[in-house]
Amino acid sequence: MDLSRLKKISEVEWRIPARGEMRVPGVIFATEGLVSEMDDKVFEQVANVAKLPGIVRASYAMPDAHWGYGFPIGGVAAFDPRAGGVVSAGGVGFDVSCGVRTHLTGLRGEQILSIQEDLATALFEHVPTGLGAEGDISLDEIDMVAMLRGGASWAVDNGLGRREDLDRIEEGGHVAGADPALVSEFARKRQRREMGTLGSGNHYLEVQEVVEIFDPAIAAGFGLKLGECVVTIHCGSRGLGHQIGTEFLREMAISAETLGVELPDRELACAPIGSDLGQRYLGAMRAAINCALANREIIGHLVRQVFARFFLHAELPLMFDVSHNTCKAEMHEVDGEMRELYVHRKGATRAFGPGHGNLPEMIRPFGQPVLIGGSMGTGSFVLAGMTTSEDRAFSSACHGAGRRMSRHAATRNWSGRQVVDELRARGIVVKSPSMRGVAEEAPGAYKDVRAVVDSAESSGLARKVAFLKPLICVKG
Repeated sequence: MDLSRLKKISEVEWRIPARGEMRVPGVIFATEGLVSEMDDKVFEQVANVAKLPGIVRASYAMPDAHWGYGFPIGGVAAFDPRAGGVVSAGGVGFDVSCGVRTHLTGLRGEQILSIQEDLATALFEHVPTGLGAEGDISLDEIDMVAMLRGGASWAVDNGLGRREDLDRIEEGGHVAGADPALVSEFARKRQRREMGTLGSGNHYLEVQEVVEIFDPAIAAGFGLKLGECVVTIHCGSRGLGHQIGTEFLREMAISAETLGVELPDRELACAPIGSDLGQRYLGAMRAAINCALANREIIGHLVRQVFARFFLHAELPLMFDVSHNTCKAEMHEVDGEMRELYVHRKGATRAFGPGHGNLPEMIRPFGQPVLIGGSMGTGSFVLAGMTTSEDRAFSSACHGAGRRMSRHAATRNWSGRQVVDELRARGIVVKSPSMRGVAEEAPGAYKDVRAVVDSAESSGLARKVAFLKPLICVKG
């Protein structure tokens, strides 16, 4: 990105001054090195989001930001319905509620390494993985509707999860306002056999060892211990969410002129929050969020079954489950007044600070866990929300390392077999149904995750708690 187009506010904050049709400025939280790595398209997308009706305060980009559809991935924007604010399917993304959950195991790294290959194979065989993967669960129409309303609660009610998990999932495991009737027949059809499946692309299931702790008090509050292992699951709403995004983006683009919305970019198709179209999208999107929450709960259940074969007393309690790729109605302070805003986080994580009333009581003193996936060759981080994040970016933080090159470019630089062999030599076992998929997700295709999380902490978005080293990675 051309730094001359930005105003440097600090070592980790850059501003795009509001000009022309921009209603608010753009703000990028990142070091100079990370900003320089970003495509100029990120600049254009941040500026274009700032032109949308009803946007509040600024259009934000997180340290892991890269080019996306309409919004940059790593983009955050809040809209006020009282000021003509809009909801944008492009501001949520196609993989609605893609997110991360982390289970504690209580097992030491050496215990995992003693059965590493067998455990990796068992996880790969038991959790359906890859493009179009289908599982053993088949939903009839009654179950489909119940799942889209109930989310993880539906999974628990059907013996596919644990009741105590729900307190450690955003929104208690399901979001209100979901309307299954607004989910098309084709979207439902795509999902009938996809519950409890990992999917493809950057989705993964990893067994990780806690190798570094930065904040011992928060780590203890989260249940993280040095040398112990966790299981982290990254996936979303599968075919259903993608279909909802596709259908509503098309309808929003066609209807924009009729609804009086001028689009700076067709990919920013949106609708006024209070319009019929806006409300229909929100109802369908919330159903997709519930689908993703149910999907991750079921995968957690399948992982517990595998671990029970190897470790009789391993309970795998849930640490937390967070979503990115959402739009949520939240109360935020603007100009000294609490207002309901519709916060779009595309490739960004909610990061409520310590004491926030929306956090479960057991983690409220520490702030919301923010689960950051790096790459299968580098590692991941657990962060915690900070009170300063509210003023910085509506209590939002980054969600991963962020791509530094496209999937196509990655396949020109690495082969899947090369990546698998290199990681095995470093003690990391990778299982995947697609060697091309592995090449697309090569560690070198991603930014330096340490630089990203350091920027997030320095920006007041979230604080570092622990670093996790991968031992086993099941890739979609």
